[in-house]
Amino acid sequence: MPERACRIEMEGTVVRLRLPGGDQIFRRAFMELLRKQLDGLAEKDAVRGVLVCGQGGQFCRVAPDAPKTPPEAAGLSAFGQEVLFALESLGKPVVAALSGEVTGLGLELALACSFVLADRSARFGFPEISQGCLPAFGGTQRLARLVGRSVAKQLLFSGELISADEALRVRLVNRIYDHDTLEQAALDLVQRICSRSPLALRVGAEVVDAGYDIDLKTACLLERDAFALCFASHDQKEGMDSFLEKREPQFTGT
Repeated sequence: MPERACRIEMEGTVVRLRLPGGDQIFRRAFMELLRKQLDGLAEKDAVRGVLVCGQGGQFCRVAPDAPKTPPEAAGLSAFGQEVLFALESLGKPVVAALSGEVTGLGLELALACSFVLADRSARFGFPEISQGCLPAFGGTQRLARLVGRSVAKQLLFSGELISADEALRVRLVNRIYDHDTLEQAALDLVQRICSRSPLALRVGAEVVDAGYDIDLKTACLLERDAFALCFASHDQKEGMDSFLEKREPQFTGT
């Protein structure tokens, strides 16, 4: 079994994480490699954002490990969920730029990113139902929270793929680009985001995620505290000073 790790390319403060395409990569080995990469990225303060993209027109179409027993299946699922929680809570904006077929684990990875860009060739779906099973790494839950229960059930139960235009309509995708411009447009967007305050980005992501499934009043209390926390930071003072002085801010994440 070939062990093909994600390839990392540095673009200023942005890491481009290239996922290997092809059906020959097994889930467990791939996820173990991805976890090591994520642990390394989380520890690097110089990395302010991550761009996740596929190779060869695919977005990590991955064959299953094919567990033999329910305990083996549960163990694989628990490990995969742990890895995608690590991606989701990296503390840095993570943008996926997708083309080709985005299915199975590829789609689960995309759902754990901050948001998704795609080219017009992209197609999205969960074909696991045709094999008598379901997504196992948080896909059923993240999908339903993003597109609603009805659309999620349609995709999960039919196993059919939807076009990039349909994915945009149901809010699975944020923006669509031509194939030749997708990756550069995604990189430009991530770099623009990374010019903002790292502290405000991290706290903002935490507030949105933590407040999504709780009542509005409690969620607004989280927002209040996050807003107040920003005013204890160098970044907030730098942002205000740069605005008054009509210059570009120099954020440090402190």
